[in-house]
Amino acid sequence: MHVDVLTLFPELINPILTGSILGRAQTAKVWSLATHDIREHGLGRHRSVDDSPFGGGSGMVMRVDVVAAALRALPVTDAAPHVILLEASGTRFDHSVATRLASLPRLVFICGHYEGVDARVRDHLTDEALSIGDFVLTGGELAACVIIDAIVRLLPGALGNAHSTEDESFANGRLEYPHYTRPRDWEGHGVPEVLCSGDHGRVAAWRLQQADARTFAWRPDLAAAAGLRDPAVIRAEAETAAAAKRARRRRGGGP
Repeated sequence: MHVDVLTLFPELINPILTGSILGRAQTAKVWSLATHDIREHGLGRHRSVDDSPFGGGSGMVMRVDVVAAALRALPVTDAAPHVILLEASGTRFDHSVATRLASLPRLVFICGHYEGVDARVRDHLTDEALSIGDFVLTGGELAACVIIDAIVRLLPGALGNAHSTEDESFANGRLEYPHYTRPRDWEGHGVPEVLCSGDHGRVAAWRLQQADARTFAWRPDLAAAAGLRDPAVIRAEAETAAAAKRARRRRGGGP
């Protein structure tokens, strides 16, 4: 995958996306990154990229002609670019969007700034607009880095363990189960016994139960979408069924 980022502040992008796992993935040619300074296509001696909004109002708006020039200056490759505008009113980015975008060969991100971007950019120059949440940032650079990070880690070869993304939060419509490591006892707080039992079946069942419980308690919206039931209700039903079974046995009624 190749990623282009169009921005007024290229210096904000590279330090984040060239370090750690993403940097190693670039070295391994899992993906590649190019940043492009929109201001190089600005107008006049001062390379102006924005203007006051028609109809009045506060702030400045990035010009559609400048953004279009920056887009059209991108190198032409065999891979068709999928152009994404980072905008507060865009579609909420989530794991399903990351998975979809990870299947594409080339992504182009346009980072807005100032009061916003001329609406004709979204209407005529992009394939979609994305937002990372219901809040406003000073620019699209941080949002672009967040989205690119979430996408790249899904690419084959990006992570050291190919199975690392299979059980994590959102991959299966639920939050991830809790993790523990050494020390086994820390200030009186121990590790759940089942994780030290060596019984892989019990561990798997415990992790699924914990994932469901966390999702139901912390993200009821995800639980509802996944059709998860309240683990407390499930436990109560199991206890009731077990009690009924014991009562039948005491009465000689069989299993």
